[in-house]
Amino acid sequence: QVQLVESGGGLVQPGGSLRLSCAPSVNILSFNHMGWYRQAPGKQRELVASITSGGSVTYADSVKGRSTISRDIVKDTMYLQMNNLKPEDSAVYYCYAREVLKAYWGQGTQVTVSS
Repeated sequence: QVQLVESGGGLVQPGGSLRLSCAPSVNILSFNHMGWYRQAPGKQRELVASITSGGSVTYADSVKGRSTISRDIVKDTMYLQMNNLKPEDSAVYYCYAREVLKAYWGQGTQVTVSS
């Protein structure tokens, strides 16, 4: 069973930065698509950023210019660097990874942006 282990969430002040990490239990090259979703209380889960095996990236308009998604093939880890965080970025962030026939989700990591 593939597992995705997330880390890096926490409490940060507005304008601050966080880097989320997602470490799969298998070789990261097993996946053709990876990314991050988030879900705030009372809201639907939304895509934040994604990256393909070829390195193509997409971002939600709400985080574009403030966030960077990347993969480290040597460390088998995916990252989401978030800068200039805003209170509306507060949510549980979920890592996902997709193979040809299956998709996997992490357990979620809480990000809270508050003064």
